[in-house]
Amino acid sequence: MRALGVVGSHLDFFECPWCGCHDRERHLFLYLNAAGILSHLSGKRIIHFAPEKRLSHKILEAKPDNYMKCDLFPQEADVIQIDLLNIPLEDCSFDLLIANHVLEHVEDDLRALAEIYRVLKPGGFAVLQTPYSSKLHHTWSDPGIDNNLSCLHAYGQEDHVRLFGRDIFDRFTAVGFESFIGTHDGLLPDYDAIKYGVNIQEPFFLFKRPNEI
Repeated sequence: MRALGVVGSHLDFFECPWCGCHDRERHLFLYLNAAGILSHLSGKRIIHFAPEKRLSHKILEAKPDNYMKCDLFPQEADVIQIDLLNIPLEDCSFDLLIANHVLEHVEDDLRALAEIYRVLKPGGFAVLQTPYSSKLHHTWSDPGIDNNLSCLHAYGQEDHVRLFGRDIFDRFTAVGFESFIGTHDGLLPDYDAIKYGVNIQEPFFLFKRPNEI
């Protein structure tokens, strides 16, 4: 994965030895703060796929009007079972959708993106952190890669089903999203990546459903 320039978790600084927080959860918390999103969640409707325990506490502290936590395989009683490929909720239901390192696990990413777009209100935002290779020109997957070992070698993790290439931003905007991609240096210039144990190369994958005219 290093040879392919894959931008994802920083495996050398993955888990906090004190609280168990993963690097991608820390980075997303910092990004949400820096972008002003976390401080403007009061009264909002939020849906969070594969919700991170510590980030969930921070979101609840912001007093949203509704906060729905969901997963395909829920492990907690307050997490609802929902398939990202078929979200059983009404159109234009949420102000914010978070799916942090989820889209590399779903069988049809474009269908999932279309569902994400559908359930967001016009003007709503989606946070879609996802590992990708900055060297690959095109996202790729192959049905012959069908076991844990081959997925590990091809995609970087046993339960990943594709490796996104640098066309990832075109794929995400193809369903209609506007891109508001941020960088660590742009949003978090005063946060040393080593000190905070995050991958400085990981962008902030922020997308917006355009306002209706």
